Amino acid sequence: MLRFQHPEKVLGYLGPLSADRLGPLFGLSSDEYEQIRGQYAEQARQIAADLLADQEVAEAVDRLPFAPGAHVAAVGESTTADLLSWFEILRHLLGLRRPHDRITLVNLAVTGQTTTQALAGLPALTAQPPDWVLCMLGGNDATRFGGSDTTRVSLGETERNLRLLRGACAAGWAWIAPTPVDEARIAAYQPFQRAGLRWANDDVAAIASILADMPEPTVALTTPAHEDDGLHLSAAGQRALAEVVVKALAEETS
Repeated sequence: MLRFQHPEKVLGYLGPLSADRLGPLFGLSSDEYEQIRGQYAEQARQIAADLLADQEVAEAVDRLPFAPGAHVAAVGESTTADLLSWFEILRHLLGLRRPHDRITLVNLAVTGQTTTQALAGLPALTAQPPDWVLCMLGGNDATRFGGSDTTRVSLGETERNLRLLRGACAAGWAWIAPTPVDEARIAAYQPFQRAGLRWANDDVAAIASILADMPEPTVALTTPAHEDDGLHLSAAGQRALAEVVVKALAEETS
């Protein structure tokens, strides 16, 4: 739960939420809460350090289109909110490779968020206008409930929402396509069975096609590694996505 759920992102009206207030929500003391978050941060940092051992990746980080002092925001759902996410790995890649550039990365992703719900989060995005936005949305739009013939958000509405998001923010922009799922694992995963939730790669691919037609660069990982639920990326999957994102964005500046 702690890896993916971050109440402070959706309960901002309660004011600053310290570890003393957040820990008990997970049945943890503040020390336990901070220790676990620290362990995830260290794991993400180690993944970044391992990636930087590859000279091609290190040089790609050097070429990322983020100027010194830039503010980079991520908009997305659980794949990005994950404390081991591609975006958190990117944070450490920049911190290890370009520490003097003092680039600020703000992760605005909220687990379970659809493109419709992301529109409601625009004030958080525009309150401090970023120089760059990395947007990975659509996976939750593709959710199907029970035997429904329709997705949670229609394909037309998804496209409309994505275009509205882009139009609301005058910043450099890149899309990260929702990753394919493991349909067999999803079907076998009991929590999804009990909730009547399912995802299909045809729906995910349709959203990826919308993004590919956008004028901004789109990054896609076509063969991801998943956790046991078949939906969320494993640490290896997040590493692979981070590498793809870095190389694709660096290529845009070449």
